Amino acid sequence: MHVHILGIAGTFMGGVAAIAKAAGFRVTGSDLNVYPPMSTQLDALGIEYVQGYGAGQLDLRPDMVVVGNALSRGSPVIEAMLDLGVPYTSGPLWLAERVLQGRHVLAVAGTHGKTTTSSMLTWILEHAGLQPGFLIGGVPNNFDCTARLGSAPYFVIEADEYDTAFFDKRAKFVHYRPRTAILNNLEYDHADIYPDVAAIRRQFNQLLRTVPSAGRLIVNGDDPELGRTLEMGCWTPRETFSAARSDAEWTVHDEAGESALFSVHLRGRKVAEVEWTLIGKHNVMNALAAIAAAHHVGVEPARAAQALNEFRGVKRRMEIRGVVGGVTVYDDFAHHPTAIESTLRGLRARVGKARIVAVVEPRSNTMKLGVHREQLAPALALADHSWFLKSADLGWDLPAALKSLGGRVSFAENVGALVKALADDSRPGDQVLVMSNGGFGGLHDKLLAELRARQ
Repeated sequence: MHVHILGIAGTFMGGVAAIAKAAGFRVTGSDLNVYPPMSTQLDALGIEYVQGYGAGQLDLRPDMVVVGNALSRGSPVIEAMLDLGVPYTSGPLWLAERVLQGRHVLAVAGTHGKTTTSSMLTWILEHAGLQPGFLIGGVPNNFDCTARLGSAPYFVIEADEYDTAFFDKRAKFVHYRPRTAILNNLEYDHADIYPDVAAIRRQFNQLLRTVPSAGRLIVNGDDPELGRTLEMGCWTPRETFSAARSDAEWTVHDEAGESALFSVHLRGRKVAEVEWTLIGKHNVMNALAAIAAAHHVGVEPARAAQALNEFRGVKRRMEIRGVVGGVTVYDDFAHHPTAIESTLRGLRARVGKARIVAVVEPRSNTMKLGVHREQLAPALALADHSWFLKSADLGWDLPAALKSLGGRVSFAENVGALVKALADDSRPGDQVLVMSNGGFGGLHDKLLAELRARQ
């Protein structure tokens, strides 16, 4: 059977492509821009793809078109697909029907931490010898790929609340039917499709309705929005994890004070200890959730902790891209004020009084709409200086929103100017934290090249 995937360069749809190829399907696809890491993954798998969404690609005569949620009515390939009556489906539904049916799905949902927690959980199951399948919205360094068919019965999936397709506006995660579900947190995001946090809460409640009573919910007990979601209806046994509440089933004690060494407690009893290289209390919470979910499928916490001691993180999550002349350049996916603050807090705990330079690309749809503009300046409080790339399609006054930072914030009109300004301002010991949910115009490599040229 031949499946043609529209939007194949997205991490989710690229993962679907990899899984379909492993399952024996002929796979082709298209996207507007195909670049690493997805281009590398697709090339390695021998998957053919074309640039753009022209109608001519349907001359390949696929048996099924799998439509990514970036496609909408008016796109030439979509109009031709509908006019010709070519069978089509969404990525989540194709995955649910062709791969997830009959497997024990472990889904990781939440506004923040989905990719990292999914990667941790997958690695724990792999370390325990369970050879899980997985589809993750990033590249875990322990695997160097975003997706794998794996062996039955276990499959770990990053459960995204974004909408499914132009013809199915439900959240992706309602298709997955998990038996184990992690609810990491819930905040307002995706302002382009959800009018308020209550709308997102309703989608999370729909997810809860799909988890069987024989399953398990792993819930962040510190998150009030998740508490409100559970009040809307819950039919599944749940365990809470917490960094603050002693009455949660899963708790943590930070032995070193910098999240590098912490003990895990189940109902008040110490069951594991983790010593690793990750930073930040948010990652400790991610680890607690992953350990609890793995425990539901029979992995003892001590074994899970051994796996996390060897966990090597995820690309684009506090990934060190290079060190030149004592200047360390990081790449991080943070683009929501909560994630920006958590990342900065973790880095500050690690580097102490070293100078932190935050570099932000306001690229996400929510950021462009200015929904969280009042929270942006407080989120950057721990940075010594912040730089922003001015976006032409930003619908609000960025400098005005950041006025409270005074001389600790600067702006650049383009990537070239930003690279030059950062290089001019850099000094040995600087920690340059680059945050964007996109490629940022290759800023990381351009900055490192400029720093090398100046040495």
